[in-house]
Amino acid sequence: MTPLGRADFEGRLRAVGSARYHDHHPFHRRMHDGLLSPDELRTWVSNRYYYQTRLPIKDALILAKTEDREFRRKWTERIREQDGSSDDDVVRRAGSNGGLELWLRLAEGVGLERERVENLSAVLPGVRSACDRYVSFVRDATLLEAVASSLTECFAPDLMARRAASFATHYPWISSGATAYFGARVTRARKDSEHGLSFVLDNATTASLQKLSVRALIAKCEILWSMLDAIDGVDISPERTAS
Repeated sequence: MTPLGRADFEGRLRAVGSARYHDHHPFHRRMHDGLLSPDELRTWVSNRYYYQTRLPIKDALILAKTEDREFRRKWTERIREQDGSSDDDVVRRAGSNGGLELWLRLAEGVGLERERVENLSAVLPGVRSACDRYVSFVRDATLLEAVASSLTECFAPDLMARRAASFATHYPWISSGATAYFGARVTRARKDSEHGLSFVLDNATTASLQKLSVRALIAKCEILWSMLDAIDGVDISPERTAS
């Protein structure tokens, strides 16, 4: 079977990812339309933090799969982005100590206790299972598949821009400082996705490797979707929240 040309393969990846990305999920649509209650937002923020904590672990697993020093240099930036840096200059330029810190500020901004979010005690089983499944996928996959699964980042900048605008419009009770993660991620996700996409396009040189790459991207989209299924299924009726 003849592999797709580079442009056609990129188009295939973008088409599949765009069609399956979790911005289509009903929960996200309600979020961006301003229809979520404060408790629904708190449930999402608290549980999404578990996913954020898995990202540097996933990225460390990817680093362990390659002997390419230049690749490792670039990919290591993703871990620093989430975990932050002990380098005072880096922290000062970023304006924070990494994505995890910014997400905890979001948690505080929506009225959650920082310590409770950080200790992961309230993570839903369905969310934990989905996130752990992603880590397991990356651990067991080839380097190409692991990187291809990260290509959901190609669609993150637009989602984060919409989310920032939505929060400013529909949830004015959350301070703009608390939502800084969204704006910071727009630029960073674009840079990360360009690196990951170039790697996949350069290395998926056969039809079978291209097929594996598409499957990996689909698997990641399904994991993100299942996280939202779990969050969307939480009963936060007044009777329950009062108990």
